[in-house]
Order: sequence, then structure tokens, then C-alpha cells
Amino acid sequence: MDLKRKLSRLSSAGPGSQARAPVNTVAPVVETPAVEARARDEVVARVPPVEEAGTTTLAEVLVQSLRKRLSMEGEGAPSLDVESGAEATQDARARESGLAVEGARARADGLVDLREEARRRFAAKRGGAADGVADPRVEALRQMLSFWAERQGTASARKAVEPLPEPRALPVEARSTPHGTVHVAEQVYPPDHRHGTAPVAAALDVESRLVAGLALHPELESVDFTRMLLLDTETTGLAGGTGTVPFLVGLGWFEDRSLRVQQLFLRRMGEEAPMLRLLAERMASSSCLVTYNGKSFDWPLLRTRFVLNRVPVPKELPHLDLLHCARRVFKHRGEGARLVHLESKVLGHHRVGDVDGSLIPELYFRFLRGTDGSELVPVLEHNQKDLLLLAALLGDLVRRFQSEGTERQDPRDLLGFAQVAERAGDAERALTFAKAAAESGGPVGIEALVVASRLCRRSGDCETAVAHLQRALTFAKPGQGAVLHLSLTKLYEHSLKDLPRALYHARLAAPVELPADHQLRLERLERRLSRQGA
Repeated sequence: MDLKRKLSRLSSAGPGSQARAPVNTVAPVVETPAVEARARDEVVARVPPVEEAGTTTLAEVLVQSLRKRLSMEGEGAPSLDVESGAEATQDARARESGLAVEGARARADGLVDLREEARRRFAAKRGGAADGVADPRVEALRQMLSFWAERQGTASARKAVEPLPEPRALPVEARSTPHGTVHVAEQVYPPDHRHGTAPVAAALDVESRLVAGLALHPELESVDFTRMLLLDTETTGLAGGTGTVPFLVGLGWFEDRSLRVQQLFLRRMGEEAPMLRLLAERMASSSCLVTYNGKSFDWPLLRTRFVLNRVPVPKELPHLDLLHCARRVFKHRGEGARLVHLESKVLGHHRVGDVDGSLIPELYFRFLRGTDGSELVPVLEHNQKDLLLLAALLGDLVRRFQSEGTERQDPRDLLGFAQVAERAGDAERALTFAKAAAESGGPVGIEALVVASRLCRRSGDCETAVAHLQRALTFAKPGQGAVLHLSLTKLYEHSLKDLPRALYHARLAAPVELPADHQLRLERLERRLSRQGA
């Protein structure tokens, strides 16, 4: 069978054909001119094997083969134009009824010309002289890359690391004392200095009686707060015990109305004794300690260091811990009582560039390993701000407590002051704060009215106590008044002797009583009512 008959069978094979001869079968040599035989051999060699000859014409196979060949040859070789391939396919189908060999030769010549045309267009595009329109996919990819590079540059500029500050010397000086050398940093703040909205010197104007009531510490009533000692430490950790060392002890006291801040710094381990002895001398000339969480952390730690360094422990002074006061007053805010948080929310002072407290131990250890003192400068500034905050917070708390709600304050803080005054036994001040807090309504107003009712009942004014509870019922949402109804039941039954009203409120107090207790209360009231009616 010669090549002409094989090509004719391949071009005329349909879906129903049974014979599936491979297209790339080698045919016997036909005596043709050398040029035609070479072109025909190239065409046949380029045709890949076909699994379903009936579903793909010879022209389609040739176009697909040439497209793959062009895509693999050369770097970035262009693909065949789809329209050209489609035209070649239609042309081949139109000539399938003719002579197979002449049709194959014509298609081969056309495909060779198409390959040359594709190469020419690709060279023209690479040379910048392309006649056609650029591929939109390439343009889209270029735009995406440009947009991505722009965003990367913007993000890098946003995340750029600020230049490191110039190294600063540690602002401490060595002082010779009878006990040894102590490294000290000192600074004096004028009388008009303010920390946020609160003047620092206001701490000198506090009344001992009010401070004792605010702290629930009667021992403070006899303290002269003009000789107070502000104390705050920076340590190598928060665990406490023998392994924790206070490397910076901040002290503050008033001279006239100016605040002097003195910081005792431990340059190396083993030099604690002179620092502790200087601290003991300062405590001996003071009337009390003012700290923030100092009762639980600062003073127990310092007392341990006195013992470990065989330095006599100084006489313990009356201790005002402002953490306990702040928790009682500001607890209804539900925001915690961290010192820095109160500084911003209560005093309106926002620290800028302050060092994180969790990093302070590591900064000190790096200093011990040989780094310069510039990294510890923010630590000393942090300690100074804490001491200023102690004085400002003390003056602000006492001023608010003394105002009895006459100045505009957060209703939650007014409720806190009312409860503190009630616990301190100052019923008049507590009632004033409770009435001021009740004006806000809502849950705070309900709780304030309950406090006011309790104070009136203790003073014997039961009618006013009932009036406060009735007003609180107007603020309560459905399902929230059961506790108020129970209080009204007790007042009506035991104080006012109004049994019908007591029974009415008792039936509404069922959600807050045990079923057995509630049933006993109802039965008792009904028996008393029946006897009263008889």
C-alpha cells in the first residue's frame, strides 16, 4: 500500500471506521522527486500518534503538532494564531475530497509558511516593531506586578524601623556615705507641677481623717501627710522571694511644696547594703509610706533584702496602699486597677514612649552584662512617673471624696465612694454620694438607691427607705426587680406593719428565694392577715 492510499484512508476515516492505523506509520519509499519526498517525510514525522483518528482530521493533528513544536522551540516562543489554525483546518476539510497527496503537500507548505510568519511576528515584537496589538494577558500581568511592587514599597515604608536614639549616659552619680558608695539620681519638681489634670502638690492638702476613711485604715487618722514617703521599686522580676532584687528604689518626699524624687540605683550585685541603709535613714524621718501594691510586693521584698544583707530592718511605718483605695472606688468601671490605666482614665495623663514593665528585668540584666546605660534611662523615667502618679492620685482621690458628689463625676465612681463611706461609718457622706449616683438611672442608679435605702433604714427613716426602693423599681427591667420586692416585703412586714403590701411584694419575690422559704413567708403573712381580719 503506497503513501497516497494511506493518507486517503486517514483523511476519510469517520467515527464509524473500524481500522485505526497509526498516523506515523512508515510508508514504503515512492519514487518522487527528492525535494517533495523530503517535505513529505518532515510532515509525516511531525504528526503525533492519534488514538481516535475518526475524531480528529489530519489538518487538526498537523496544526496541534506545529503549535506544540513552536511553543517548545526557543525562549518565549509564541504560540500559533488561533484564527490561522482554524482557517487551515477549514481549508483542509474542504480539500479532503480531492487528492490526498496534493492536499497534504499543500497543507504542509501552508504550515511551514505559518511557522515562518509566527517567527517573524515574534522577532518583530522583540525588536519593538510589532504591527499587532500586545497580548492583553501580558499587559494584565505587568499591571499586577507593578501594583504588587507599589504595595510592597508602601508596606515597607510603613514598617520602617525608626532610627535608634543616640546613646545617653545613665543619669546617676556616685555619692559617698558613711555606709559606702551609693549611686543616686535626683530631680526636684516645682509646686505648680501637674501630672495630667491633677496637681502633684495637692497631696499635701489631704485630711488625715478622710484618708483614713478612704483607706478603711483608722491608724492613718493621726498621720502627718506632709512628711509622707512615696515608694516605688523596679526589680529583677515579679516572683518575689530571695531571688528577686530591687535594683532601683524610687523615693519621693515634699520639701515645702516641691516634690523631690530620689532614685537609688544598684550598679552591680553585692552593693545593696549602702543603698538599704540610706533607705532606712529616709524612712526614719518620714511619717508613713505611700505605695501602689506596696503592702503585697514592694515592702515585703525590701524587708527580705534587709534581712539577707544583715542590715537592721527599719521600724515599720503606717502604710497607705493606694491600690486598695482605687479598687474600691473604681471597681464599677470594670476596667481593672492597673496604675497606668488609672493614670490615663482618671488623671488624663498618657505616657509617650514609656518602657514596658515586662522588659525592665531584661534591660537591667543586659546592663550587668556590659551594655551602656542608655537602655536604662527609660526605666528611670518610668520610675519617676510612677512616683509623680502616686502623689497626684492621692490628692485627686481625697479631693473627690471630700466633694461629696458636688462636682461632676462618673456615676460609677460616685457609687464607689458611697460604698466606701458606708463601710467607713460615714453615713451622711455615703447618702450624699448615693443620691448623686442615683440620678444616672440604669443599673448604677438601682444599686445607688439600694445603698440609700439601706442607710435610711439604719437611721430609722423607713418611709424614705421604701421610697428609694420604689424609685429603683422604675429603673429595673422586667425580671430584675425581685430583689427589690424582697426588700420591700421585709420593710412593710417588720417596720411599717403593712401586711397587705408585704404580701403583694412577697409574691413577686419568688425568683430570689428558695421555694420552701418563699412558701413559709407567704403562709405566715396569710395567717397574720387572717388573724388581723378576724
